[in-house]
Amino acid sequence: MAIQLHRTVTVEVSTEIEQLTAGTEEFQRQSRIASTQKAYKSDWEVFTTWCVRVGYSVLPATPQAVSNYLTHLSQQGRRVSTIARHMASISFAHRAKGLPSPIESEYVRSTWKGIRHQQGVAAKQKAPILTEHLRRMVRVAPDNLRGLRDRAILLVGFAGAFRRSELVALDVEDLEMTQEGITITIRRSKTDQEGYGRKVGIPYGSRPETCPVRTLQEWMKQADIASGAVFRRVDKAGRVGVVGIKKEGKDEHLSDRTVARLVKHYAEAIGLPSELYAGHSLRSGLATSAAKAGASMHSIMNQTGHKGEAMVRRYIRYASPYQDNAATYVGL
Repeated sequence: MAIQLHRTVTVEVSTEIEQLTAGTEEFQRQSRIASTQKAYKSDWEVFTTWCVRVGYSVLPATPQAVSNYLTHLSQQGRRVSTIARHMASISFAHRAKGLPSPIESEYVRSTWKGIRHQQGVAAKQKAPILTEHLRRMVRVAPDNLRGLRDRAILLVGFAGAFRRSELVALDVEDLEMTQEGITITIRRSKTDQEGYGRKVGIPYGSRPETCPVRTLQEWMKQADIASGAVFRRVDKAGRVGVVGIKKEGKDEHLSDRTVARLVKHYAEAIGLPSELYAGHSLRSGLATSAAKAGASMHSIMNQTGHKGEAMVRRYIRYASPYQDNAATYVGL
């Protein structure tokens, strides 16, 4: 009996460990937002394919192989930020298998330092969409259901200073209508991977044609959206994506790339160079426009969700390099 009991306990403990391990692996997967997981997977596949082609070991990869790969990416014209992401994916893949990361070697570090020195590490910021740009954009949007959706995306994205991933992830259940406007709950974001969430107030606008609240309400009414994704696909026939219907594994939410394409499209439509604008132009545009109008640092940070002033100050300097400029005080 004692032997049987021992075997039973051993099996139960083994089963418990397996269950705990599976749970731990799930928490590991959840520790990174979906977009990061997708980027790491894609980057790792590219690195693996390259290693196989040139005859290098993939896992573990040698510092020489990784350094040559970084050089390869640089010679292809990849940006510093893109190369850094590839490095992160390589490091993550090694650590996930309990292997030391080749990224930590002095050889790779020196190669990386040389690439950064050659390319420069200054961020290539996209231009902000200012209030006057936004007014012109919504005026040129077509007078149909897709145009109404586009106006709602542009106006809400701007007024909420949302990242494009936050904007397309919105569900009706995240919206709360109030007398002052709409309170939007951001469930998860780039800087809030634990999902604590934050609330953003979108006030009524003074002009009906550029009011984000009225435009969003009209879009949801015309598109008959009562639950699920707020922003959805609209085909050429004016048909809106339906809750619960999935196509090729995708749900009814738009891709975040749609926001970038819309911003570029409408920037070009009003005569702006589209290559200077992207989805982030809405977020930086609100901060920039608010700073130009004299909004306090606190109010801007409250809307953007920034924890520190450094990034917001970059927007403010961009907004007004001549406002309160020290050189104006010296009598030149």
